[in-house]
Amino acid sequence: MPSRNGAVHVATTSRTYKGKVYQTHLLRRSYREGGKVKHQTLGNLSHLPPDLIDTIRRRLRGEEPNEGGQWDIVRTLPHGHVAATLGTLQSLGLDDVLASRPSRQRDLAMGMIVARVIAPASKLATARFFKDETAGTSLSLELGIQDVHEDELYQTLDWLGKRQRRIETKLAKKHLADGTLVLYDVSGSYYTGRRSGLVDFGYNRDGKRGVPQIVYGLLCNAEGCPIAVEVFKGNTADPKTLATQIKKVRQRFRIERVVFVGDRGMITGRRIDEELRDVDGLDWITALRADNIKKLASQKVIELSLFDDRDLAAVRSPDYPGERLVVCRNPLLAEERARKRDTLLASTEKVLDEIVIATTRAKRRLRGKDKIGLRVGKVVNRFKVGKHFALDIGEEHFSYRRREKKIAEEAALDGLYVIRTSVTSESMSSEHVVQAYKDLSKVERAFRCLKTIDLKVRPIYHRLDDRIRAHVFLCMLAYYVEWHMRKKLAPILFDDHERENAENSRKSIVAPAPRSKAAVRKDQRKRTDDDEPVHSFRTLLEDLGTLAKNRVRVRGSSDEFYLLTQPTTLQSRALNLLGLPQTL
Repeated sequence: MPSRNGAVHVATTSRTYKGKVYQTHLLRRSYREGGKVKHQTLGNLSHLPPDLIDTIRRRLRGEEPNEGGQWDIVRTLPHGHVAATLGTLQSLGLDDVLASRPSRQRDLAMGMIVARVIAPASKLATARFFKDETAGTSLSLELGIQDVHEDELYQTLDWLGKRQRRIETKLAKKHLADGTLVLYDVSGSYYTGRRSGLVDFGYNRDGKRGVPQIVYGLLCNAEGCPIAVEVFKGNTADPKTLATQIKKVRQRFRIERVVFVGDRGMITGRRIDEELRDVDGLDWITALRADNIKKLASQKVIELSLFDDRDLAAVRSPDYPGERLVVCRNPLLAEERARKRDTLLASTEKVLDEIVIATTRAKRRLRGKDKIGLRVGKVVNRFKVGKHFALDIGEEHFSYRRREKKIAEEAALDGLYVIRTSVTSESMSSEHVVQAYKDLSKVERAFRCLKTIDLKVRPIYHRLDDRIRAHVFLCMLAYYVEWHMRKKLAPILFDDHERENAENSRKSIVAPAPRSKAAVRKDQRKRTDDDEPVHSFRTLLEDLGTLAKNRVRVRGSSDEFYLLTQPTTLQSRALNLLGLPQTL
């Protein structure tokens, strides 16, 4: 890496063209690397007046400037995180995906995406980024737009929403191919208003009782790169969103052969029979519910002897014609489920014992079959294991016992899960089928970034349906940029940057995904192998933000120019990983 102690100077070059001499004045830093002297260009000063260039040259030499030549730093703006995010957006060609021709609305849309990555906030707060008096970063300076009112951001959001279909189609063309895997899952976010037609009460994944929500489905490619998002009414069940996504992929994206991967609550037996089965070019990978697994075990289709030599086995059942069932047994998962069940049973017995004591105490004894039954009913299934208890409720007594046979039957299935697929064994091995289903965790990771730690799709400040849709789409585009940034920056993040090596050392696809040795070292030392601090994505952006862009004014003059602070070793490494120039 370049030394941070290099000397900064003004280098002047001359060339003659048609008898005229042209001079170029560059702000450069000279340093040694590998025994050689190298030069890094920090900026072009040729547009500045000659006296100002001379002042800069003298100042860098440590000489006293000419009278009135001293300068002041008029303003300092956090810049590195803006340059990194905006540079990545442009290197991905997302600006051309938004619109092929430059326009103010395209620049504002780019600015809103960048702002969502570096500092997610309401549109009112985001508008402050584009005003000279309140700008907290160099974003407006880099995009060349200023004095933006929040109403203009709402108009840009409307513009972006109208272009969503076109943008998603372009992304699909870049990241999807015929015969590809498509990962699909659904999540939701609570909403505190009432005016939107999309808002309704439904299964709330945020744990917010009594609060309406919206539901949205995210389509990703096999690597987890987001392609498209769609917002549904808050009471829409997961399986009912599937048909529109199939139509979107096959008709709008023109993917003739595709394999949809969805969880057991998404691709249900009913969906398969009504929408997927016998459709040419359309296959699926999903999982069976616990009651279906229990039925297969009772039919002796699944037996523990299958796992004497390995933890994975392919079976077939007449209940699933033309399909493969891949049965997996994870000993670690079995151990965890047994521990959890024992804990829940003990917790249930504790509350039931309190009722037993209440029916036998001398004073204020609990009597009456109805009263005892009412109290038992309130607590018996508090921990979701009431089915494992046999209850005896009388007028003067109450007792219970465990249903040991039923508990043993459930324990026999601990650690078992079954992947269901229509993909033939010639097209995809059983191991690859299991891996594809496990890759749904990539969509879950996307939802975590969208909803909480990074992009914060909630709270939702919009009331109009189309703007809610556009807001969620904006967040997806921000995650698209973040996903690519994380992939490139993995060596200096806590992310595993040698995942392929870790997968190669994996003994079984059923076992938990291992961390590579390099990632474990990062976790333990909190430093990279190059002895640099390891960051989360968010703290790295904060660190890059300390790379500032200074507006410098020469005293006694109205002339101004911009000068960057020197990047730290880590900041230089981050920019190199992103493939961006040090001069930004």
